[in-house]
Amino acid sequence: MKLSLRIWRQPDAAAKGKMVSYEIDEVSEDASFLEMLDVLNERLISEGEDPVAFDHDCREGICGACSLVIDGQPHGPQAATTTCQLHMRKFKDGDAIDIEPWRAGAFPVVKDLVVDRSAFDKIIQAGGYISAPTGTAPDAHAVPIAKQDADAAFSAAECIGCGACVAACPNGSGMLFMGAKVTHLSLMPQGQPERATRVLGMVAAHDEAGFGGCTNTGECAAACPKEIGLDVIGKLNRDFRKAAVRAA
Repeated sequence: MKLSLRIWRQPDAAAKGKMVSYEIDEVSEDASFLEMLDVLNERLISEGEDPVAFDHDCREGICGACSLVIDGQPHGPQAATTTCQLHMRKFKDGDAIDIEPWRAGAFPVVKDLVVDRSAFDKIIQAGGYISAPTGTAPDAHAVPIAKQDADAAFSAAECIGCGACVAACPNGSGMLFMGAKVTHLSLMPQGQPERATRVLGMVAAHDEAGFGGCTNTGECAAACPKEIGLDVIGKLNRDFRKAAVRAA
């Protein structure tokens, strides 16, 4: 395959960025999107140019580090897939592809396609710990949990914190991410002691970091590679209202 790439290049957070065009050929349709970028970078390095900076880690669709906006879509055109699991057979020979970083005020650009997502870490830190006893793990059946709640908790826990929900939201909101984290623990017995303080702290950290409010458009759920639904935002809002009333 031969492709025309337009990639966002920005030396650092203070510099002004721009889209730069590259031509690349002999791309295998079986290569992943990141492998295609690897090929481009090898060429740039051999020519004495600065390679394109982009985040990646496991390349197995688990960590969420490989966050790119491809042709205007977080993680690209394939639904429920991270960038590292997107393969070039989703594109056609001669295609022109735009590649950009996450666009959100809370995720400032570090360099090129790399953004600072430490705002997510601050939200998690604000949630604190759970009051679970340490030591030997209890038997799996020691604390009865309704299957419906267990299934919902596991579903929410699938969130990998990639930030696609923020990139897709017109308002740059992190409500889907935060809703998944709050819902996961609010459905489990171990999450009950700090349930109120957790949601209040996380919402405060979310707003302080510069994330926007929920737009109710559903773009976040559509972009989520783990298909986490909007219901977690509803659970988050209910927990927050209850906690706020009690704290008043």
